[in-house]
Amino acid sequence: MGSRALVLGGGGITGIAWELGMLTGLAESGVDLGQADLVVGTSAGAVVGVQLLSGLDLEQRYAAQLRPPGGEAKPRIPHLYLTRLVWTTIRAGDPAEFRVRMGRMALAARTPSEAERRAEIVRWLGGVVTWPERRLVITTVDAKSGEFVTFDAASGVDLVDAVAASASTPGVRPPATVRGRRHIDGGMRSAANADLAAGYERVVVLAPVTRGGGPMPAVADQVAELGPNARVALISPDEETRRSMGSSARNMLDPARRPAVARAGRAQAAEAAGLVADVWRTTG
Repeated sequence: MGSRALVLGGGGITGIAWELGMLTGLAESGVDLGQADLVVGTSAGAVVGVQLLSGLDLEQRYAAQLRPPGGEAKPRIPHLYLTRLVWTTIRAGDPAEFRVRMGRMALAARTPSEAERRAEIVRWLGGVVTWPERRLVITTVDAKSGEFVTFDAASGVDLVDAVAASASTPGVRPPATVRGRRHIDGGMRSAANADLAAGYERVVVLAPVTRGGGPMPAVADQVAELGPNARVALISPDEETRRSMGSSARNMLDPARRPAVARAGRAQAAEAAGLVADVWRTTG
């Protein structure tokens, strides 16, 4: 097992923007997180993980976040979506039940087609459709059973399908069909799934969202369970970024917020670079 792991958490469209801003700013400061032995990508983090490990130019991907949305439509969020989300969160007695309830809500929702969503994912990935050489683990949840499922290159699953599954926000995006099973957002198990980095000596976690709904564990709790021998840097949005992101699920999916969040992430990277470098660098 390699010594360094990067965990990229979920957070919608603004989560992608913040993570790309952070990664670009860290690289500018001499910290290349693309050299990770393992990248764990959840939802937004799955999109960014593919871009990072596939050799796409970070400055170009960052610049793309700064462009006005143009014809990109804000996802349709049903009027009662937030009410149903809160109700599902309250009713769930444990993490497994929460995932099943979220899957049930996702399967019943009226959303764009899977084909439309798949085409959108390809655009988000900058045209990348093959798994990177470095190990990328993409997280998702079986919509019917609530089982936590991970995909990597060895799984034989199509990369675009894996990302579409991981970034399938219940009630907003269509559950993605993978091997005949419908899958929803990996963030329904954890906002970052940082526990998948267990066993790695040096771990950097970029978490746009640090607390999931209902009985999901907080990212900090999962980081604490990585053990005393792991050196970990957990980075989450600072105050300026949080203002740019907004506080609701609707804001997280709003393309109009993307440029300001990307800029805020890059600015935050300059402040976080020292902490991340201390964890990441294996030699003086």
